[in-house]
Amino acid sequence: MIEVRRLVKNFGLKPVLRGVDFRAEPGEFVALLGPNGAGKTTMLRILATLSRPTMGEVRVAGYVLPGQASAVRRLLGVVSHQPLLYGDLTAEENLRFYARMYGLSDGAQRALEALESVGLAPRRRDLVRQFSRGMQQRLAIGRALLHDPQVMLLDEPYTGLDQDASSMLDDVLRQVAVAGRTVVMTSHDLPRAADLATRIDVLSRGVIAASVPQAQITPAGLIDLYRKVTHD
Repeated sequence: MIEVRRLVKNFGLKPVLRGVDFRAEPGEFVALLGPNGAGKTTMLRILATLSRPTMGEVRVAGYVLPGQASAVRRLLGVVSHQPLLYGDLTAEENLRFYARMYGLSDGAQRALEALESVGLAPRRRDLVRQFSRGMQQRLAIGRALLHDPQVMLLDEPYTGLDQDASSMLDDVLRQVAVAGRTVVMTSHDLPRAADLATRIDVLSRGVIAASVPQAQITPAGLIDLYRKVTHD
């Protein structure tokens, strides 16, 4: 579903990604870990068609980026640590607005289904500015699911969430993964990544320094691996 070869991204003279090779199969949930400045957000922005690579090959569902970005965008659901919602609209109005942006003919029904999927149907007529940070993040995921994307890209979706909100988001993401979508999520939370993902990749110094199936590593082993590849 996602194939990246020798991906390089420079900002001016500063290299951020130095030749990344990365794959994600249909239905895989990949947690992309790494220290600040490792290039996690930069990589997700390239996959999301929001940034252009300096060099290398990037394909999503067979489409080549950046040349076929418009086709790729139809397949993506993107969530960042900023919800990007309209506070003076209700939850339902937000989703109906985005459904029109996606060109969905059944936007009203899709909006209700998305609200149900993230547990916000009882609050659908409440203004988003009245929502907690966790509720806004759940609504942002609902927005990303509106057009039934094949690929979900999540950039630090837990930023600023308390424990209860994080637990609720865990449940939502498990539902997203069970639906068979390919998920790539950046995170600094190693235990949570080990619990949610089917594979864990560690990005360090601009390359994938380690990649391991979740079933083959314990949480303690992941912490040891992370420390080794990010500090050696």
